[in-house]
Amino acid sequence: MWGWLQRLATATQRRPADVPDALWQATLAHYPFLAERTAAEQQRLRELCGHFLAEKEFHGAQDLLITDAMALAVAAQACLPVLHFGPGREPLAWYDDFVGIVVHPDEVVARREVVDDDGVVHHYDEVLAGEAMQAGPVMLSWQDVSAASPDSGYSVVIHEFVHKLDLRDGAADGCPPLPAGFLGATSARQARAHWLATLQTSYDDFREQVIKAERFGAPPPWLDAYGAEAIDEFFAVASEAYFVNRARFTQDFPALLPLFDAFYLRPASYGR
Repeated sequence: MWGWLQRLATATQRRPADVPDALWQATLAHYPFLAERTAAEQQRLRELCGHFLAEKEFHGAQDLLITDAMALAVAAQACLPVLHFGPGREPLAWYDDFVGIVVHPDEVVARREVVDDDGVVHHYDEVLAGEAMQAGPVMLSWQDVSAASPDSGYSVVIHEFVHKLDLRDGAADGCPPLPAGFLGATSARQARAHWLATLQTSYDDFREQVIKAERFGAPPPWLDAYGAEAIDEFFAVASEAYFVNRARFTQDFPALLPLFDAFYLRPASYGR
């Protein structure tokens, strides 16, 4: 167990942590996309991290020792997508379907099983940097957590926690729960239809870029090609870029900017 959080766990029950200043400043220094937030956003993020750390439980796999710095690095990136989702701990209601966060030293090889249309079972191995399960824990590779970078538009923590937002309505389909009134929609159904139509267009364009790069030697897209696997993965990959390098995201995905701004920056009244 780690020092500061060990003392927090034994001294309090669900009382938000007072994140030490030196630890907070070190986190901002390591992750420039956090340091680029306004002073008010940084203060709010720090407060929200306190709630997150008081409520979630970290587990190190393969004898990995979770330090205060590691836990805060995960918390800060996990809280960023819900930063504007209301006061106090209210934003964390979007993450209330789980408690545990399992951190591995490196990527994990998972054995998968699928059944094709003919009923034949196929087994394969999948290398994972992270995984979010509906109503279950989040798994992360520490190597990938620490490798978050604006240059590559990458943050595995944001990626997996955006999957948690997507799964709030029970379906991994690239669309989180949306209210009536979202971007002027008259109903939640209309809001969802607009979201999916807009996302689908950008997803199709991205898939075409990936295919051209892989098959014909065209320049590869800026973002991880994994986003071309499915629309829910594209939503998560695009959200990483939105938070860690807004300028480049705006350049590459102008149609998604108003969509993501409307969801991530003004959702205090959204249903959970």
